[in-house]
Amino acid sequence: MATGSFRNGRYIPETLLTSLEVRICLCGDEGTGKSSIITSLVKDVFVTHKIQPVLPQITIPPNIGTPENVTTTIVDTSALPQERTNLNKELRKSNVIMLVYSDHYSYERVALFWLPHFRSLGVNVPVVLCANKSDLSANINTEQIVEEEMLPVMAEFKEIDSCIRTSAREHHNINEAFYLCQKAVTDPIAPLFDSKESNLKPACVSALERIFYLCDKDQDGYLNDKEICDFQQKCFNKSLGEEELENIKQAISKYSATVVTPKGISQEGFVLLSRIFAEKGRHETIWIILRTFHYTNSLSLQNSFLTPKFDIPPNSSAELSPAGYRFFVDLFLLFDRDNDGGLSPTELSALFAPTPGLPPAWSADSNSFPSSTVCNEANHITLQGWLAQWSMTTFFSPKTTLAYLAYLGYDPPDHTTTSALHLTTPRKRTRRSKRPLKTDRNVLLAYVLGPPSSGKSSLLDAFLSRPFSPTYHPTIKPRVAVNSVELPGGKQCTLILEELGELEPAILENQSKLTTADILVYTYDSADPDSFAYILSLRNQYPHLDNMPALFVALKADMDKSTQRGDLQPEEYTTSLGLQKPLHVSVTWGSIGEVFVQIAEAALWPGSAMPSVGSGEGEEGVDWVRWGVVGGAVVVVGAAVVGIWRRVRGGRE
Repeated sequence: MATGSFRNGRYIPETLLTSLEVRICLCGDEGTGKSSIITSLVKDVFVTHKIQPVLPQITIPPNIGTPENVTTTIVDTSALPQERTNLNKELRKSNVIMLVYSDHYSYERVALFWLPHFRSLGVNVPVVLCANKSDLSANINTEQIVEEEMLPVMAEFKEIDSCIRTSAREHHNINEAFYLCQKAVTDPIAPLFDSKESNLKPACVSALERIFYLCDKDQDGYLNDKEICDFQQKCFNKSLGEEELENIKQAISKYSATVVTPKGISQEGFVLLSRIFAEKGRHETIWIILRTFHYTNSLSLQNSFLTPKFDIPPNSSAELSPAGYRFFVDLFLLFDRDNDGGLSPTELSALFAPTPGLPPAWSADSNSFPSSTVCNEANHITLQGWLAQWSMTTFFSPKTTLAYLAYLGYDPPDHTTTSALHLTTPRKRTRRSKRPLKTDRNVLLAYVLGPPSSGKSSLLDAFLSRPFSPTYHPTIKPRVAVNSVELPGGKQCTLILEELGELEPAILENQSKLTTADILVYTYDSADPDSFAYILSLRNQYPHLDNMPALFVALKADMDKSTQRGDLQPEEYTTSLGLQKPLHVSVTWGSIGEVFVQIAEAALWPGSAMPSVGSGEGEEGVDWVRWGVVGGAVVVVGAAVVGIWRRVRGGRE
């Protein structure tokens, strides 16, 4: 769902497409022409006959000389003492104040009475200073008025947003005055510019630096001519000529000679250009830039852009779409500046510069990123590991991926990040056996269960091609390992192995957590005679585990195999469940990769890994497939018996 649309040749974000009301309160001494200004706006002509002292409130609907979708309410007021209560009431309700003066006396009252009065009421809204009846001082140019009258009072009172000279009689600058009032609300200068310091505010600078980063496509620290033209087209929906481009560079160079080089405009120069706009009262231009990149009036990214609506149906999961994978591949290649096939901490820091930092889940504990995925010998994350990490993030928390897509600059033509993700088909079960059919997931989750010291952590290390360590470290917090697995035929999928640690009981008891997994991998130490008993105890304690696909793995097969204590050996037990016998593997063997292929295949075809018991047919767990085979055999035997009986009977007769 798009977060805005194009109107009048430029992009209007969602925040402005909803109706916004701007309430303008006109104040000033009696006789300054407040009512005449309103009348001139409405009728487009000056009314010569006497009009009532205070005009009734008027409302101008959107698109009638107003900014996009802005409803404007104009309130006239009286300066008479007996009307002070109503004046104060209207001031408190206003979004912006047009303060009107028309001669020297009313001008002096601006600083001596009106602006201090606003402050005494606690009214903190922008003020547009309006010098009316400019036709009476035609011999004085506007520049002189600004220099002698307006700038001194603006320097003293920071709430003054802008100034303008008008004439209601000549209908001069009337529309422009109300436009300034509207823009003072829709495009406020206060969040952008500190007039006391004569500089952009830190939050504005931070937003502009992020925008520069996103527009610097080659990440060389400069906006070259093409990048500037692309920026112009994106923000203002029009191209930039060579002469205009040169004028922009010259304007920046006048302030600082070092910010424009043959490579282009530096980040400092880009921010400086916006400061020039703010100083010249062209803050609307800055807001167009900010809103194009989805910033709100508080200079935060729009919630609808960071967290768009993305619902996941039951039994479905979220995965990266081809567009999402392509974006993350391009990002990796762009920031792998030394072309060593891995992202160093410095390169990662540069990549995540426009974000709040690494996603919180990535750095939750010592076993997290980059330890959770594939790294090279220097412990720098590889492209394979980078894509696997984002695939896992999308699986567990698609909202996190959507937010970081927005932070990192994924902004397709429809302005929605959800195109980088897609939903898998809900997992289904047949009506008869209720066994899961083949899943269309490309990202698979396996819970790795087993007794302490059975080798689960070493299995996860081997999955990430980490060297075997004989030192035993018990797993307390959950640990994940994610990598891609190539299946027979060349198809690839992403497999997440999760060791549950001390949270194992809580997760196995939680049905929603349990069914998130595609398969359960039961591991035991084939050299320890007491190891398999843990699995039997676990499955007896949680009988609903029979409803999950399962694969049994006997680890440490490089050591002498021990007979497990108990009534059933692992091979007999798995056979009784209708499952394949345990895979005997060792993390020290070169063939360890085959076990991950088998885990992935069993997760993709969960029907082949479902235990016979607990297949969903009640407490007895009827296995309809086996009953079908037995039933067929009974029918065949019965038919044969009937045939023999008839022959014997016929012979006797």
